[in-house]
Amino acid sequence: MKPKIRFFYYYIACIIIFCPITFQYCAPVFSELQSARTVGKNNIEATPFYTTTSGIQDHLGLQASYGVSSKVDIRARYEEIWAGIYDKGTHEKPVTVIGIGPKYRLIKNKMAFSVPLGRALGENHKDSWQVQPAMLLTLPAIKNKIEFTLSPKYLIIFGKPKDLPAVNLGASFSTNLDKWALRPEYGMLFYRGGENERQFSVGLSFTLHNR
Repeated sequence: MKPKIRFFYYYIACIIIFCPITFQYCAPVFSELQSARTVGKNNIEATPFYTTTSGIQDHLGLQASYGVSSKVDIRARYEEIWAGIYDKGTHEKPVTVIGIGPKYRLIKNKMAFSVPLGRALGENHKDSWQVQPAMLLTLPAIKNKIEFTLSPKYLIIFGKPKDLPAVNLGASFSTNLDKWALRPEYGMLFYRGGENERQFSVGLSFTLHNR
């Protein structure tokens, strides 16, 4: 099977199995917390993370990438988000977001393209489906120890508002980026009319190598 056809099948399979990463609720999820690196065939990268968005919601989550080839990863994401919704007026009730999508390497360790698809769970979030194509542009600062990643993206929302641009700037710090990385990130999402949302995230990635 040709690589391009195989890549297409992987993407369709992900959508069918998970029906998933993002959603429209208060502020959409738009963080990346990754670089242009792919994890390598049969390897796994796990990244627990925390995000705060515009001072109105807090996120705790986990994302994981699996290398289906040297050039293609599949990344899944699970996230709990608190934004002032109260259950019976006493306890804050989080919203759960799950998702998945492929990541394709264009230039090794420097450029990749990601296309996550997803939504929030629950009856109140049926219109929260999104797809977020993103370009990942990574600049190595110190070889295998420090990198910076710019990730412009576009949120295509199947409800309202529709089609929002966003951009994230993240860093990766490590003694060996092939094994682990501390990932701080800052991003902005732009609404029509000049308003915007801002997010700050920090994650810690670990890579498990299947030798």
